[in-house]
Amino acid sequence: MDSYPPPNYVMLNKNQDSLRPPPYRRNVPRYQDHNKSGKSCCFRCICCCYCCLFLLVFLSAAIFLFVFAFYKPKVPEYSVDSVSVDAFHVEKDFNLFARIAVNVKADNPNEHIAFKYGQDNSVSVMYSGTNLCAGKFPGFKQPEKNVTMIKMLLQGNNEFGSGLQASLMENRHSGRIPLLVKVKVPVKVEIGILKLRKVDVFVNCSLVLDNLQPDKKPRILSSTINTHVDF
Repeated sequence: MDSYPPPNYVMLNKNQDSLRPPPYRRNVPRYQDHNKSGKSCCFRCICCCYCCLFLLVFLSAAIFLFVFAFYKPKVPEYSVDSVSVDAFHVEKDFNLFARIAVNVKADNPNEHIAFKYGQDNSVSVMYSGTNLCAGKFPGFKQPEKNVTMIKMLLQGNNEFGSGLQASLMENRHSGRIPLLVKVKVPVKVEIGILKLRKVDVFVNCSLVLDNLQPDKKPRILSSTINTHVDF
């Protein structure tokens, strides 16, 4: 009688239905999402930069408020103290040769703030929109609570047409000659050992003189000062 090979399965009876094959367990590998990790790192860097920027702005504002409250800074006051004419005549080529000395008074009312005026400045005297003479003054440092006289010797040889000559002659006869003195100077503000950045100061002084004769000292009839600071 032929023998059959053993079956590939096992038959269970009713009493053996509690027998179950053990579950097949294995550890499923998990992979880290590098893209998500990179985005999180970038977000943290951005937040850190914004926090540093906010802190810098906050500290700058706090320092500014402290300086303003403690030192009480004031803008220096400027005025034209005197004007003298060394030369003022029309030459053969109808150019006007002028040499004028202008003394400007700078008053620093601050008790703890000094100003350093740079030598890269420019000064000009104009009549009816035409430049008469120009020049500059040496740089200097103005200490606290100080009044300084700035002496400016200006010279020019510029075209002066017949229309301007007629207008100037009319003003001479009336005894009221309008002039404009324009000053541009770089200034550094110094508060103790703290030196702030340089700013440009523009001073426009509208004058009315009674004469422009070299042998007679002009008298200032009126003066209006406008000061502008370019940060």
